[in-house]
Amino acid sequence: MANPSILKVQPIDFQWPMENPFIFCAHHHDAFPAGNAALGPSVSLRGRTVGSDFSGKDGFSMYHGHTIPGFPVHPHRGFETVTIVLEGFVDHFDSKGATGRYGQGDVQWLTTGAGCQHAEMFPLLAEDRPNPLELFQIWLNLPARDKFVEPHFKMLWAEQIPVAKDSTIRCISGSIEGLRGLMPNPSSWAADPANKVGIFLVTLAPGTRFFLPARSPTLVRNLYYYQGLSPLEIAGQDIPPSRRVKLSGSEEILIQGGEAEGRFIVLEAEPIGEPVVNYGPFVMNTETEIRTAISDYRRTQFGGWPWGRDDPVHPRSKGRFARHMDGREEVP
Repeated sequence: MANPSILKVQPIDFQWPMENPFIFCAHHHDAFPAGNAALGPSVSLRGRTVGSDFSGKDGFSMYHGHTIPGFPVHPHRGFETVTIVLEGFVDHFDSKGATGRYGQGDVQWLTTGAGCQHAEMFPLLAEDRPNPLELFQIWLNLPARDKFVEPHFKMLWAEQIPVAKDSTIRCISGSIEGLRGLMPNPSSWAADPANKVGIFLVTLAPGTRFFLPARSPTLVRNLYYYQGLSPLEIAGQDIPPSRRVKLSGSEEILIQGGEAEGRFIVLEAEPIGEPVVNYGPFVMNTETEIRTAISDYRRTQFGGWPWGRDDPVHPRSKGRFARHMDGREEVP
């Protein structure tokens, strides 16, 4: 007999299958070595396609970085990025003049809106020990009415993010088991509680239980079991690691830990009932809007690039901070 709580199960790899209003999610987990004077890896980069290295060679990738791992300047329009850094650091620079360094549990919520360029570099700050990095980047769509809002970002500092006392649940957005996430940017689909946007990171110890409450029959709900050594029991069914599980939003879902610790992320929300057309870094409603985005970027560079290099980073000694597009500065 089919399980009414589980609608689909499929394997996951580097990029995960998404559902509206979520567009994309990548899990970066790199065992970077000690850093050198340039804040890059203090090892040879031979054998890599530098500039497009997703090899995982020796436990890490350089991604699009040449000297420092990460993602040098690139454009976006029409959606939001939610970057959750569990370990390591990200240096942010954008075409609106904003910048910052965040990590070790921090979350950056960036509304790209009408368009901006940004760089996301992973500086290796420790010279005498490894620099492990683990982060998730989630792309959350914007409805048509908000696709041309002014770009804006907000820091959800680790010290402010609701976390269960035993650190098993991190509530980035929405509410779960008595935790309520911080407010995102004002134009976000997640800003309206009626949209029920939930982003939850869960570490489940062996034999422990976790409940997803019933929310609505139209809710899109996906669980990504990204790390573990034994199956989780989800709605009475054993689910092996590295799986996406599409779940009913109208039923309470019981998840029980297996023989070993398991880690998963839940993405849930009411869908945006609009067409989605995405092309590389642009997410719009029509192909015409995609062509316009490409043309606008070529013509305006979304404000240009004021930072002097495509892969800027802050000095090694700089701590966590954010300088916003209006010039306001904050530290955790």
